[in-house]
Amino acid sequence: MENFFGILKQEMYYGEKLVSYEELKRRIEEYIDWYNNERSKIKLAGLSPVEYRTQSSQSAA
Repeated sequence: MENFFGILKQEMYYGEKLVSYEELKRRIEEYIDWYNNERSKIKLAGLSPVEYRTQSSQSAA
């Protein structure tokens, strides 16, 4: 979990000024959606976390 928040800070808003709490909340929600559904990870064979979970659950069935 610490790794995720480090990546979030580095990739999402490092060095940027956010105007409001609502903007910060919206940006974090968008980042989490992107991270889970689109960002490929080498540790997961180049798949996003959602793709990897889907593939793993289909293999187990």
